[in-house]
Amino acid sequence: MAKRLILLSTLLLIACAIYIGLGAEGAWSFLLPYRATKLASMLLVGVGLSVATVLFQTITANRILTPSVMGFDALYVMVLTLLVHVLGGVGYASLPAALLFAMNVAGMTALGMLLFGLLQKGARGDIMRLVLTGLILGILLRSVTEFLQRMIDPAEFQMVQSVSFARFTQVEPSLLLLSALVTLPALALAWRMRTRLDVLALGDATATGLGENPKRGQAQALVLICILVAASTALVGPMSGGGGSFFGLIVTALAHVITPSERHRILLPSAALTGCIILVGGQTVMERLLDLTTPLTVVIELIGGILFLVLLVKRKRA
Repeated sequence: MAKRLILLSTLLLIACAIYIGLGAEGAWSFLLPYRATKLASMLLVGVGLSVATVLFQTITANRILTPSVMGFDALYVMVLTLLVHVLGGVGYASLPAALLFAMNVAGMTALGMLLFGLLQKGARGDIMRLVLTGLILGILLRSVTEFLQRMIDPAEFQMVQSVSFARFTQVEPSLLLLSALVTLPALALAWRMRTRLDVLALGDATATGLGENPKRGQAQALVLICILVAASTALVGPMSGGGGSFFGLIVTALAHVITPSERHRILLPSAALTGCIILVGGQTVMERLLDLTTPLTVVIELIGGILFLVLLVKRKRA
């Protein structure tokens, strides 16, 4: 497994070097900081979303589910639409970027924690009810968003649409720093939980027998999931434009194939490296070869949808 992780690391370094150097025309004093900022955002988002998906699939014991079913993407778009509707396009544009980032991170993190708290009391910690509640909430949020979008000016609607997809070409260094300050501690805590996650993956009964409190472990993992997804989404936008992102599904499916291990000390770095390679490699193709004619998220959704159907059919046959 160590050799495969080294191979993934090497591929990532090659992808980063190609992204920085390919098609470089002009002064490096401008190109290097510009491309380095975008590259850092891709690495941060790739690691954050990949680790969050691994944690989510561990506590739900389901390799098909991803954190986007909790309604994070829908909440992000709804908050932006509501701000534009209330403040207007000019008022929204005048808001400090740091304030918008903080509002999105706080709102999306609070959503996940609220859901889990309610389920702990009302559903006795049933994690699958948490997932179903997330699905229903996501549908509700998208319905409210569509209603609000029909009420705003077409120019303001275009403004909302422009930030409703993940965008790595317009990342502010200040927001990148804020996102790193939020994401890196959460990643460190997730890595610290790696052995506990191995126990939680065995099921509630087995975990309890081994001395682990499943409810507490699931709650801690969910808080980290909320923080990681919220910070990544607030930085670059949602990785989907529809009902949910398939990015995490692709990453974890490939990670299980490349490094077939259930131990999180292997699975976490494998998924993180795979996610970064997909984002950096995909963005390189989009920017350098296709001239941004197709958003990266569209390609991810296409591949992810096919992979989702394959996994679903395979699961039914099993």
